[in-house]
Amino acid sequence: MLDAGARHVVAHLSDLHLGAHDPAAVASVVDDVAAVAPTLTVVTGDLTMRARAGQFRRAREFLDRLPGPLLVVAGNHDVPLVSVERVLAPYRRYQRLILPELDPVLRLPGLTALGLQTTPRWRWKSGRVSRRQSEAVVSVLGSAPAGAVRLLALHHPPRATGLERLVGRDRLLRALARARVDLVLAGHTHVFRTGRMELGATAHRPIEVVAGTAVSRRTRGTGRSWTVIRVDASAVVVEERRQSGTGWRTGTVRRFPRAG
Repeated sequence: MLDAGARHVVAHLSDLHLGAHDPAAVASVVDDVAAVAPTLTVVTGDLTMRARAGQFRRAREFLDRLPGPLLVVAGNHDVPLVSVERVLAPYRRYQRLILPELDPVLRLPGLTALGLQTTPRWRWKSGRVSRRQSEAVVSVLGSAPAGAVRLLALHHPPRATGLERLVGRDRLLRALARARVDLVLAGHTHVFRTGRMELGATAHRPIEVVAGTAVSRRTRGTGRSWTVIRVDASAVVVEERRQSGTGWRTGTVRRFPRAG
């Protein structure tokens, strides 16, 4: 448990698809994120539409406007679609212009966060978590200080099915249980969702938060949104922030008791 009165605020954005974005959303969302004074800002992939250098530069400019510290992971749209580069150097532009580390780790007072890159070059839509990455969940998050919030960020939601499924899911779920992960943040579907995750025989149930698309035109009929997650000693509150006109408003709010 967190110490009494301790609190973390996590801003979670995903699926920016810069290059296929809404300028009004790009112009307004940074101020809305800044208004919640986040402890940590997480961006779970698909920063670009087609992994072009100009789109990555635009993404870098956007990230630099967000309140830090930042934890960022790549998505399937951040890998070149069909090219020699996809085969020989699929992450080169992302690593040069966004972040060298594909599986970043961030340790803050009272919070440990790990990001996983879940798009191998041979998959176009579905994702994969490797054995090495599942072991990193256990070693990094499982060794977080007692009482720290343990947060995992990845592009593909572990519970997604069909073409959006995550290969290695069962192995990852076992790692989540062993590490007693508190929060699993993802994107990819462009549709906001949150709830407890079932991890099989264990009673431990992390909270999964799947963010909608924050600024892109690819809304899938649900509008644009991002999420703010507030964690204190007693509860985790997940608030959907939806675009409304030239600003943002509160949408769905879910409260989860904090596990001991």
